[in-house]
Amino acid sequence: MSDSLLQVKGLSVGIEDGQILHDVDLTINAGETHVLMGPNGAGKSTLGNAIMGNPVYQVLDGQILFNGEDITKLTTDKRARAGMFMSFQNPLEVPGISLESFIRNGMRQVSEKQMKLLQFKKKLEETMKLLEMDPVYAERDLNVGFSGGEKKKAEILQMLMLSPKFAILDETDSGLDVDAVRTVSKGIEEYQKQTDGALLIITHNAKILEALKVDYTHILVRGSLVQTGGPELIEEISRNGFEKFIEEAAK
Repeated sequence: MSDSLLQVKGLSVGIEDGQILHDVDLTINAGETHVLMGPNGAGKSTLGNAIMGNPVYQVLDGQILFNGEDITKLTTDKRARAGMFMSFQNPLEVPGISLESFIRNGMRQVSEKQMKLLQFKKKLEETMKLLEMDPVYAERDLNVGFSGGEKKKAEILQMLMLSPKFAILDETDSGLDVDAVRTVSKGIEEYQKQTDGALLIITHNAKILEALKVDYTHILVRGSLVQTGGPELIEEISRNGFEKFIEEAAK
């Protein structure tokens, strides 16, 4: 049986404008892939950001446990060092630091055993090839002038290089064409193969999930988890949308 990696207990979260999440419970075990779906404005990204410790989002009630440790009040950088990772819908541009330097520095921060430079460069080259990224992007400033697709690939590249215990992918497929979705999906599949880490994939698009082994699917409506099931829920949503879940949540 898998070991519990992440536990979200009775989590309620808000911002200055008011409460967004209401009493959310979620348990993710090592090696599992969970999918979080729901209509626009349901609070999916809020949940991801709250788990990762984004200070914009205030925990009003509840706990977040990672590897058995209460991390509810830990800063984002400490959560990252503990083995957590999050890719964003709209990755920021960071002038003055190359993609390669950013990743190498990140690996220094999260790993006790440092990878030798030649070994790092070889792994970086192999991983970029897997993601069909031009090697020149390694030398470019992080995300500066990158297309939307290249930014998303750069996020998956970071995940594969860092090998976190737990990764949140927030709308990684947003705005990507079919070929880019397929490539990003290949990178996520590689993460599943290489590690016993866990994934929480936040998405509207079932296309990116087709090649992936999904253990659980969660539906979030108006800040509450209204249903949990297996991959069959993804197929149902692809056919019928979220209308049924929205109506049930309104009762």
